[in-house]
Amino acid sequence: MDPLTIAPEQDHQASAGDNFGYRQLPQNEEAEQALLGAVLIDNSAFDQVSTFLEPDHFFLPVHGRIFEVARALIARGQIANPVTLKAYFESDESLADIGGAQYLARLAGAATSIINAEDYGRLIHDLSVRRSLIHIGEDVVNTAFDPRVEESATTQIEQAESRLYELAETGQDEGGFKPLSTALTEAVASAEAAYKREGQLSGVPTGLIDLDGLLGGLHDSDLLILAGRPSMGKTALATTIAFHAAKSYRTEPDESGKPRPVDGAVVGFFSLEMSAEQLAGRILAEESQIRSDHIRRGKMSNDDFMRLVEASREISSAPMFIDDTPALSVAALRARARRLKRTHGLSLVVIDYLQLMRPSRRHDNRVQEISEITQGLKALAKELNLPVLALSQLSRAVELREDKRPMLSDLRESGTIEQDADVVMFVYRDEYYLERGEPQQRQDEAPDRFDSRYRNWQERYEQSTGLADVIVAKQRHGPIGNVKLRFIADTTKFANYAQSDRLPEQTL
Repeated sequence: MDPLTIAPEQDHQASAGDNFGYRQLPQNEEAEQALLGAVLIDNSAFDQVSTFLEPDHFFLPVHGRIFEVARALIARGQIANPVTLKAYFESDESLADIGGAQYLARLAGAATSIINAEDYGRLIHDLSVRRSLIHIGEDVVNTAFDPRVEESATTQIEQAESRLYELAETGQDEGGFKPLSTALTEAVASAEAAYKREGQLSGVPTGLIDLDGLLGGLHDSDLLILAGRPSMGKTALATTIAFHAAKSYRTEPDESGKPRPVDGAVVGFFSLEMSAEQLAGRILAEESQIRSDHIRRGKMSNDDFMRLVEASREISSAPMFIDDTPALSVAALRARARRLKRTHGLSLVVIDYLQLMRPSRRHDNRVQEISEITQGLKALAKELNLPVLALSQLSRAVELREDKRPMLSDLRESGTIEQDADVVMFVYRDEYYLERGEPQQRQDEAPDRFDSRYRNWQERYEQSTGLADVIVAKQRHGPIGNVKLRFIADTTKFANYAQSDRLPEQTL
């Protein structure tokens, strides 16, 4: 029987498979033959399906190989037809079973038109997705019946959700060319939103005036890295930014009456180091202006406690969600972020911190693992169209230099982090190093020499007390520079720094 035709009784048997206790996987051999024939008689048909169709979308493996070879020839600027493909399939056993190399000629001869090539391609892709859904469903059932010890039910749900989302993204060709007119419309809309917004920011505000002035806020689809050595205040600064964004969240109805965000953000804070309770305690300390160690030890007066309760009431309505799961994988983080986006309109992700995440699979070295993590976070930022602020540790190379101010090369596994990030910022406090470097008089040092050295240290220490620098070392779409902030150690809070030339004039 000709492989290009199916007898009516055979088709009837296929459709009546349920009577024999089994169901065939979804597939359409005729559509695959029609598409391949269209491509072989006119290679321009390939352009209609090249953005979404892959060889493994074909049900028959031999059809997938024919498509793959044709794609390779077309990519090299060569013609893909039965004659040019024949050399690649003369010894192919699977093709021999259905007619050998002459099958290629029959494919081309049976094709009627290339007009419907995209329709055939969409049908093949849709059937492939259906088969993948069946496989995922089978895996979910089998895993649930026979789970591994280290896999909880929640982990299995996240893995299934991740696989389903990846499947939903397969074959989507919306990421192709966009007309300049469309891009210009989006750019003007962004500029209009910045013009109308208080502070004239196009991104999510950090609440720190000088930092907003340099960055323009935290922009959608950007991966921002905030790095520093331990005790520099990375988590404190990230918490300050995250809570201000949540506290400032405001919506207005759009043309259809649906709420549209106009300021602030719904924040998802992934705290891989601190517990949710500890993070909430920091926010309480910031807002109540009560020392964080006093809150932890309950060392408060009645007025302090009432102030704490009042502050907790005020901040409880802020749309900020904390996930303190340790050693979270990239896949799990993406699944949870997508879920929060779907349920609460997530618009800012904060991760504390990057090196505590684990990759979806093991790699030969740590650099490759960090590369997968940063690429995954950048993909998440673009996928959900929101800023992702990820904290990062710095290497110990900083401590070996006399000048402790960090540089891009100090990033751990710096190459991949620097490459994937849109913005790289360092938080640095000179006070931290000066406090630990109080000079001691040497045995052979003259008293006046020591006094001079000590006064010099004391002057530098007093000038740096309560101050911090945020060094913007990389910014893809803006300037780099240095921003000075106030650091309030008692409440682990960063605030705006008012320079002397900005203070209002005092009248005598």
